[in-house]
Amino acid sequence: MSKFEIKMPKLGESITEGTIVSWSVKVGESVQEDDVLFEVNTAKVSAEIPSPVAGKVVEILYKEGDTVAVGTVVAIIDLDGEEASGTEPASEGTANEGADAGQVAADVSGTSQSAADIAKNQSVNTASTPVDTSKPVAVEEERWYSPVVIQLAREAKIPKEELDAIQGTGYEGRLSKKDIKDYIEKKKRGDMAEQKPASAVAAPAANKPSVVVAPELITPKTSPVASAPAAQSAATSSKSPAPVAAPSAPSKQTPAAANIPGVEVKEMDRVRRIIADHMVMSKKVSPHVTNVVEVDVTKLVRWREKNKDAFFRREGVKLTYMPVITEAVAKALAAYPQVNVSVDGYNILFKKHINVGIAVSLNDGNLIVPVVHDADRLNLNGLAVAIDSLALKARDNKLMPEDIDGGTFTITNFGTFKSLFGTPIINQPQVAILGVGYIEKNPAVIETPEGDTIAIRHKMYLSLSYDHRVVDGMSGGNFLHFIADYLENWQG
Repeated sequence: MSKFEIKMPKLGESITEGTIVSWSVKVGESVQEDDVLFEVNTAKVSAEIPSPVAGKVVEILYKEGDTVAVGTVVAIIDLDGEEASGTEPASEGTANEGADAGQVAADVSGTSQSAADIAKNQSVNTASTPVDTSKPVAVEEERWYSPVVIQLAREAKIPKEELDAIQGTGYEGRLSKKDIKDYIEKKKRGDMAEQKPASAVAAPAANKPSVVVAPELITPKTSPVASAPAAQSAATSSKSPAPVAAPSAPSKQTPAAANIPGVEVKEMDRVRRIIADHMVMSKKVSPHVTNVVEVDVTKLVRWREKNKDAFFRREGVKLTYMPVITEAVAKALAAYPQVNVSVDGYNILFKKHINVGIAVSLNDGNLIVPVVHDADRLNLNGLAVAIDSLALKARDNKLMPEDIDGGTFTITNFGTFKSLFGTPIINQPQVAILGVGYIEKNPAVIETPEGDTIAIRHKMYLSLSYDHRVVDGMSGGNFLHFIADYLENWQG
């Protein structure tokens, strides 16, 4: 009897666990591909997890409300559609016999494993493919694929071996929706280059780095990473020791304040604990520096007032300042690629895509950062629609994993709460974050041909926090002033 293990998926870069909200199936029920198995909630997203295979549910290993680590087996499906009879439950190392190539790709755990565990979990189809002992077995981490990628691969009849050979441009070499669409289109045109074997691309950056290490962009005098070893593959750099260990679990001990009269003690909810750990980790990892500039956005305010009604009739979304700010950020990241990076030990990972995350406050008081992918390729209308759509999905708790994954820079809007400016904390593994303040009218000195005069102008503060390990004061200052100049000279 062939078994397929359903694992807790990885729903974001920094996510290590998820809570099972509800099960949509019961033991003994038959399921089809893409039938919803369970709903999972993390600090970043709630998502319905579909079944990658057809079969019968023979075991559910965790109940509703359980918090489960990423990569843990939560259910087992019998691919033959028969009840288990005197068979021990499949262990984590059970081979997925009989699973077709597309099915195996649906292991969305994306979690790191030791070499021994990976070797133990190698899937072998003993019924159809004999084991070739003449070739060494590659011990490598199985690639993570989103449900969207899996569906597109199935529709295009792309087997797992071919899917594994496609170069990904997402986070850690991940295969994005755009990557698979581009591949399918090229395949239809017949201009595909010969694909590398799966063993050569399971760690996508092993032969062709998805990032470029460019130490020359960092000032050698002030940045020790400038002398770091030159270009290394993502596969190599992934073996480098992490800058900081994963945050330890919060203490369950009763706080001393519990015994203080007039003090009520409430434990943080799970989401708040994860956010707290992530913020503390960021401050420990990155030496934060914050620059602040004042921006005259009078031209931008007048342009918006003039065009907002027509824009709403044409696009169906409200015209806010955020699309313009996002456009300015995207252009600044293109002009200053040393800000669109992450750090791995003494290696600087330059990102090929400009993916801008925009912080959204949720109704429960928590925060989530959906991502506008390839923001530099969208015009103002496209940015407005994308930002509005992501914000609505976030507040309706309908974000998908790909909506929060792969961000390379973050914007947080203090102005929403009428704050002038703040000192935002970097969203790891990024190296910079922009804080946007409240727009208010202020008297200002204006230079005219007739001399200086005082006028009422619309002013706004921008604050940029950056990682001083790789972004120096000059780079950070120039980056921030690029955005400020873009907004001050807005033409529409």
